[in-house]
Amino acid sequence: MSLLGGIRPPIAALSALLLALAALTAFQLGHVGRETVPPAVLNSQQYFAEDGAIALRASLDESITDIGRTAALFSSGEPVSPDSVLDKLGSVYQKWRGTAVIEIKSGRLEAQRGENLPLTALDLTALGGESGLAPRMVRLENGETRLLTLALLSWPDRPQQLLVASSSLKVPGISLGRSRAIAVLDSSGQVLGSDGVGSSGQEKKQLGKFAKTVAQKAGRHPLQAKEPGSGGFAGVSGSLLGDSRDGHRSVAGYAKLTGSQPGEGTDATALGLTVVSFVGVAEQRSAAVDSFFWIAASGALLVLGALAVALLVVTVQRPLLRLFLESRRIGRGDLNRPVTVPKYGETARIGAALDRLRRQLLGEPGAQTPSPRAGRRARIGTRALLAVCGILLLVWSAPLLLTLNRAGASVAVPRTIVDDQRERTDTLADRVRRALNEGHADLTSVASVIGDKTTPAEMTKLLERTRSQHGRYASLYVLKADGTVLARSGGKPHHPVGKGPSKQPVTLVDSGNQPVITEYAEAPGLAGAAVVGELRIDFLNAMLKRPGLGEVRVVDAGHRVIGGNNGYLAFASLSDAKLDALVNAANEKSGANEKSGANEKTGKGPSARSALLRDGGVSIAAAAPMTGGGVAQPLDWTVVTRQPAEGLEIPAYTAQNRTVLAGLLGLTGAAACLGWMHVIVVRPLRDLAERAEALADGDRRTVVYPTHHDEVGAVTRSLEVIRQQLLEQRKRDAAGGATGRTPGGATPAGRN
Repeated sequence: MSLLGGIRPPIAALSALLLALAALTAFQLGHVGRETVPPAVLNSQQYFAEDGAIALRASLDESITDIGRTAALFSSGEPVSPDSVLDKLGSVYQKWRGTAVIEIKSGRLEAQRGENLPLTALDLTALGGESGLAPRMVRLENGETRLLTLALLSWPDRPQQLLVASSSLKVPGISLGRSRAIAVLDSSGQVLGSDGVGSSGQEKKQLGKFAKTVAQKAGRHPLQAKEPGSGGFAGVSGSLLGDSRDGHRSVAGYAKLTGSQPGEGTDATALGLTVVSFVGVAEQRSAAVDSFFWIAASGALLVLGALAVALLVVTVQRPLLRLFLESRRIGRGDLNRPVTVPKYGETARIGAALDRLRRQLLGEPGAQTPSPRAGRRARIGTRALLAVCGILLLVWSAPLLLTLNRAGASVAVPRTIVDDQRERTDTLADRVRRALNEGHADLTSVASVIGDKTTPAEMTKLLERTRSQHGRYASLYVLKADGTVLARSGGKPHHPVGKGPSKQPVTLVDSGNQPVITEYAEAPGLAGAAVVGELRIDFLNAMLKRPGLGEVRVVDAGHRVIGGNNGYLAFASLSDAKLDALVNAANEKSGANEKSGANEKTGKGPSARSALLRDGGVSIAAAAPMTGGGVAQPLDWTVVTRQPAEGLEIPAYTAQNRTVLAGLLGLTGAAACLGWMHVIVVRPLRDLAERAEALADGDRRTVVYPTHHDEVGAVTRSLEVIRQQLLEQRKRDAAGGATGRTPGGATPAGRN
């Protein structure tokens, strides 16, 4: 018989599956809410560290690119004094702690702005090497670390000069909230810069422990270091549990600087830096569902499963095996004993037909007449028995799938997650603001080297080089006061034809199908002219794609949607009135008290807010206005995020998901095993019942052949043997009639 066929394997598989599911339900799925810190809090800290790593990498790469491009712009024009270079650099960019110009040949300091730079750490003789101009980290006498960025200033017939800029290794624009700390580590775990770390020895000690652990974990390959919750971050990231003290535990997230695409490194990622953030959370061990529920569910499954298996064994397996033995007996010619006919289903029909065939082989009169008893037995088929078993198992699975352990609208969401939603939204808003400000600074830098002697060809070349260095622009062009375009790179301008540059540094235009963000930077060398850059809307949307924030939208002062991390309709209203109220609360000028359950940051004026929305399902929402100054400030844009709480790994939703999983496993296993039995046993058994009855009714011409090599196939083969015996009997009867013998082999009286 086939190893996978027959009646035994599906029933055995169903029994094993139900036992395994009962054990899984009792001993594994019930372990919910036993962690002192929910996994959702750990994932949130990991996302927070990833945000910091992305912000730091973008800031460092932008600074490195700005220094190199600024030096190239100065070198392509007329020679200027070192003081003019630093003054112009300081007026356009305000992000370096110190700048200097050094004559390379003599090593003389030509000019300096800001803090004193550790110039003795520079080897001017090695600048011509492969990595001679690569950024480098140096430590100051006070223990702080600075990143030095280098670029060459070269003019014909003048000594070559080195432009140096220093910046601190702190994560820019990260909103820390009330009790969070963040630090930047090197590859050895040394703290290079930190923010939010208090003066207490406990926090510094905890940071040292985290730094030591992170240094080991950050050295792994990204493909081997992927952990649950890593999302779309291309580098190494994760979360850590720290020490517990007075009912609070430190929870940390870490993320190593990596490129925007896997395998793509940048100047910043080559530094081997890692961002680690940590916060103290209250420990709370609260089982969402009592263990008795899972034990009771396991016991109920065992009872219902035992009933279903017993029903299959008693009403399907045993009758079929008995029928198999009876068919073999009849096929061997043992016709003395009547066939033991099963009570239900197709086996009853086959048993009744088999008994009629036995009587036909014996030559009994009336054996061709259908038995009324077989008709009554056929009313309850094997499919009905399988349906009853399915209903028994569905009684267990359906409540788990649909009703039991539902979290409801009153589920408790950890305060830390709500605060993290607010702080991460605030960080994202600051990131958008900085990107717009950086874009305008780049345009200002380009505009500063354009004069009345600059030809349109030179302008076009300059614009092309700027677009290649910064992928944020869809179009760059130089616009005269009368609206004439002198030079252009990229797509067709959306600026109104015949109209001069806008007085606003950043404007928003409705192009009909998508928003157009346009930045204007006045060109001092061309009266009334400006360098105009139109930003790609995809550039804005790409910054908003961060895991763990849910749906992200950028809205203008009228609450119209400008950008988002997924599909949206440009200039449409927000989808929920409560989100509108949250945006209004975040932009209040007076820093009013909490409204509608919204949480605000300390301080007056517009600030980030967060709230738990419980209508139509629990969700965490936050709104953060773009504050902090710069040319993007007058736009009055706000970043709004909304994340469904049901996707978080908190005890209530974990219990709900595991309950649904248990019901789904039970339903799937029952459907698979019963479906297997239906295909392998029930369908061939129904066909066999029809053939057996047809054979008993006198159809001797149709060959009966097996479909599978199992119990049903064995009965089929026995019926074929019986059919051939009946044909041989007919031939003998016909031959006996020709010689004067009676049917069945008897001899007429008087002819002995």
